[in-house]
Amino acid sequence: MATVGAPATRTALVRRARRMGRILGETYPDAHCELDFENPLQLLVATILSAQCTDSRVNMVTPQVFAAYPTAADLAGADRDELEQMIVSTGFFRAKAKSLQLMAARLVADHDGQVPGRLADLVTLPGVGRKTANVVLNIAFGQPTMAVDTHIFRVGNRTGIAPGKTPLAVETGLEAVTPKEYKQGAHHWLILHGRHVCKARK
Repeated sequence: MATVGAPATRTALVRRARRMGRILGETYPDAHCELDFENPLQLLVATILSAQCTDSRVNMVTPQVFAAYPTAADLAGADRDELEQMIVSTGFFRAKAKSLQLMAARLVADHDGQVPGRLADLVTLPGVGRKTANVVLNIAFGQPTMAVDTHIFRVGNRTGIAPGKTPLAVETGLEAVTPKEYKQGAHHWLILHGRHVCKARK
């Protein structure tokens, strides 16, 4: 998809979004989350670990983490040194271990150990920003959210479909123009398009 200027009207943007959604859906029919998980807590942990790390590397690490700490209470009470050693290969392991334990402790204290299904609650958890929260809502709870990472940010701006100087601006733009029937899958399609076609150097 070539770089183009932003259309003048919202109607034109919606039409382009519908066309893009149709093409991307056909191009990536099997698009899905590449992180391995079985429940919302596991997805939240994996997403936090995925910062500045590949999904494949995270998937190598998480089976041991999930087995050792199956609940939020277990994770909150983990030995910090042991947790750090489990996740060391994901990078920034000390900061990530701290975030994981603080996040888990907050889940226990405020949400009975369960991952909440609301953006307003998720973003109050330590180590959980808007992007991570939207990933969990989209994938674990089936909500049509748009988690804007570097790939989606780039695609939104280059195509003119949702130009913006901040991830929130691009997220707001995408939410406004993406047809309802495409919102659930668009998150995955745009990430894959950014990774494989609309790359940073092109």
